[in-house]
Amino acid sequence: MQNDEGKIVDLYLPRKCSATNRLIPAKEHAAVQLNVGQVDANGVYTGEFYTFAIAGFVRVRGESDACLNRLLYQKGLLTFAK
Repeated sequence: MQNDEGKIVDLYLPRKCSATNRLIPAKEHAAVQLNVGQVDANGVYTGEFYTFAIAGFVRVRGESDACLNRLLYQKGLLTFAK
């Protein structure tokens, strides 16, 4: 919901799992959210970042590392070339 100034005033904004697009409930304590920062050619943080949310469902199955690798590869942050 937005107020008259256009600011979001909801108390709770639900998150979606980046790997499965499932909604992450407010009471799920197994879910994690990762912010991966962008760096320039010198390795200095630029102030920009990508946010990934991984649901506890994925983590319990032991697939979070593979899902995170896939998401990073799709964003161009990870390569599998030697």
